[in-house]
Amino acid sequence: MSAIFKHELHNYFHSLTAYVFGAFLLAFVGIGAMYYNIQAAISNFEYVLSFGSLVFVVIVPILTMRVIAEEKKQKTDQLLYSLPITTVQVILGKYLALLVLYLIPLAIISIYPLIFAQFGEVYLPTAYGSIFAFFVLGAALIAVGTFLSSLTDNQGLAAGVGIAVILLNYYSVSLSEYASATALGSVIALLVIYVLLGLLIRYVTRNGSLAYWIAFALSAVTVALFVINSQAFEGLLPNIMNQLSLFERFTTFVNGIFDVSAIVYYLTVIAFFLFLSVQSLEKRRYN
Repeated sequence: MSAIFKHELHNYFHSLTAYVFGAFLLAFVGIGAMYYNIQAAISNFEYVLSFGSLVFVVIVPILTMRVIAEEKKQKTDQLLYSLPITTVQVILGKYLALLVLYLIPLAIISIYPLIFAQFGEVYLPTAYGSIFAFFVLGAALIAVGTFLSSLTDNQGLAAGVGIAVILLNYYSVSLSEYASATALGSVIALLVIYVLLGLLIRYVTRNGSLAYWIAFALSAVTVALFVINSQAFEGLLPNIMNQLSLFERFTTFVNGIFDVSAIVYYLTVIAFFLFLSVQSLEKRRYN
């Protein structure tokens, strides 16, 4: 795993990827700090991070689009399979390299509250709690981007889909206000999600029977529950959209509350999408 980790870091710092990523993140947070902390004379640095979280829509796809897609395009992924390491180690090595790349500009950003504290009152526990949450939020989005990169050998497609997915998640709470709150609307949305889940399972595992049976079983259970108690599905779709939002959970930290459940949710997202990335590579290894 260490060999993959070092190789990825070497590649990032010998290309523009690391510098573009760091420059975008520092510039966006710098603009937020100038607007909130300097111009508006607001001491809450966490507001800057809330403003800066929008930059993930652009920088995460830029960072992750080539992590696996480029290996597939160049056919160098076949070399990875010949190494005496597991697919899990390959994914973890690549992912840890991305996290180091992310931590470098974040380490610079973590100095900002200390600087601002020299010129006014800055509540450092909230500021650094928000910085930690900002890191875990970014780590979760990077895991999502890694999985999307594993699905294709086209970097542009991986980046485009990544931007769409993260942008949708960013605005999911706002969009939930326009989503159907009726029981029937919620059931229809769930059935569509089950179909998409089945297609994803089929793509990742190459096991059509497993995918179809899982989608069918979930659909049957949902329809049965709807027939038994339709009231339970009232407002379910907007609630799901709210709960799945990675960015909405970050708002809790900005408001001064260290939400352990949000951290657990982020870690679960990281583990889930890294697992899917491993399965995606495993499918290619045996095909």
